[in-house]
Parts: sequence; structure tokens; C-alpha cells
Amino acid sequence: MFTYYTSGTCSRTIIFEVDGQNKLHGVKFIGGCSGNLQGISKLVEGKSLDEVETLLAGIKCRNNTSCPDQLSKAIGAYKKSLSEPVGKKQ
Repeated sequence: MFTYYTSGTCSRTIIFEVDGQNKLHGVKFIGGCSGNLQGISKLVEGKSLDEVETLLAGIKCRNNTSCPDQLSKAIGAYKKSLSEPVGKKQ
């Protein structure tokens, strides 16, 4: 399970899992517009990380970002975490 703390949106946190084929599962947004975010979660279920990251990147709402854009950033952060050495502090 990966946890990402959002910035500039009503949702505060995004939690998701990734399977062995780099597919997204169990996306949950904490905070934000419940109905819209449940819809996004269902639409991205089982999709590849690359597909979702590309599709949602750059969608703007307020503060020059959006919950979908933040999910795209969360996926980027997840990918980056895979390439960092274990125990590395930022």
C-alpha cells in the first residue's frame, strides 16, 4: 500500500496498491468530494500506472492542480520510491 499526501486540493491523502503487473488497485482519497473521487477510483481500477499517470496529469481545478492531477503525482512519487535505495531519507 502506498500513501501520498496531496497538495492544493480538498482531498488530503491518496492511498493505493499496485500489483505485480503495475496495475492500480484500491485507490482511496481521504477528504474531497466523495462522489467524484469514488468515480475516479472506479474508473482507474485495474489500469496501468503509466496509462493513469498520463491521462490525469495536468487536469486543473483550483490552486493549479486537482484531485486527478494529484493522483498522477502520487503515481510518479510511487515510481520514484521504487528506484530509491532502501532507507534513504529525503
